[in-house]
Formats: sequence, C-alpha cells, structure tokens
Amino acid sequence: MEQKRKTLFLVEVAVFTALAFLLDMAANFLSLKIWPQGGSLSIAMVPIFLMAYRWGLKGGLLSGFLLGLLQIVLGQAYIIHPVQGALDYLVAFTVVGTAGIFAASVRNAKAENKNTKWLTYMGMGVLLGSTLRFMAHFIGGIVFFADSAPAGTPAALFSFLYNGSYMLPNAIFCAIIVGLVFGASPRLIAGPGKSINTM
Repeated sequence: MEQKRKTLFLVEVAVFTALAFLLDMAANFLSLKIWPQGGSLSIAMVPIFLMAYRWGLKGGLLSGFLLGLLQIVLGQAYIIHPVQGALDYLVAFTVVGTAGIFAASVRNAKAENKNTKWLTYMGMGVLLGSTLRFMAHFIGGIVFFADSAPAGTPAALFSFLYNGSYMLPNAIFCAIIVGLVFGASPRLIAGPGKSINTM
C-alpha cells in the first residue's frame, strides 16, 4: 500500500509539474509577458498550490522546484547570473509550495462545511507562497537588475514595483482559481485515499 502511495505521489508530481510548465508556456505564447526580462500574467502557480493542498509541503515544494528546473533546462528562463537564475526559478517556485502548511486546515474546514474558514486558510496559503516567491524575485532584482532601474530610482523601489506588477495579479488569479477548483471538486484536494464529505 505504501509503495502504491509513493508511486501515486511521483506520478502526480510529474503531471502537475508538467501542467504548470504548460500554463507558463501558454502565458508566453499568448504574449502575456509584462516585462521583456521576465514576469507575466500566468496561472502556472495553480498546479503547485493544488499539489500543496493535496500532498502537503512535500508535494508543493517538489512540484515548485521541478517547475523552476524545467524552465531552466528547457530554455524558458531569463538568466544573467547563476545565483540570479537559482533565485528567480529554483527558489522562487519552490517556496510557492509552502502553501502546503495549510493543507490539513483547509481539508478539515471543508469537511466541516465551514466555507469561510477553508477559503481563509486557502487564501493564506496562496498569500504565503506568492509572498515568498515575490521576495525571491525582489532580492534578485535588487542585486542583479539594479542597472535596469530608471535614472534616480532606487534599486529596491524598482524591484518592488517591477515584481509586484505581475505577482499581485497572479496571486489574485491563482487564489480565485484554486478556490473555484476546490469548491467544485473537493476530492481533488482531499489527498490520496481520503475523502471529504460535503453533505
């Protein structure tokens, strides 16, 4: 039984990571990039959040890490320095999975039909993962993209505005979509071998 669970975990990580990568590619294909150096309107974080709520921290962190790695390996990353590449892709997407901290709270609240409560926990998870991702991009922006700031603009302010311009709408879109998915199909995030009675 444990072996089946491990196999299911690996299969789902692969599937959700691939889905996240395809969603990110779709954003680029549809020209949803806000800035030429990176940053686009994308819901690529949604599969990572779903894995985080389904499997907890291990599912979210691993899916996020693999998404960042795929972007680098398959040439979808904008890298000017190895440390910047690690921050903007490996670290930034891995920390999205920290939403898994709230996995049990979301499931329990949903099972008790406490809609406001599970939506709050889910929103907190999305906020946490999105904020940590923003911080990784923010730090990378200060250190590696200070030269891109307009004359007279502090690097920190430039990085804050640059990264906030796409991270804020992305976080809002993701929160809405994850909430709708979980609301429509709670079993998707119930976790393997578990169910949520919403009756």
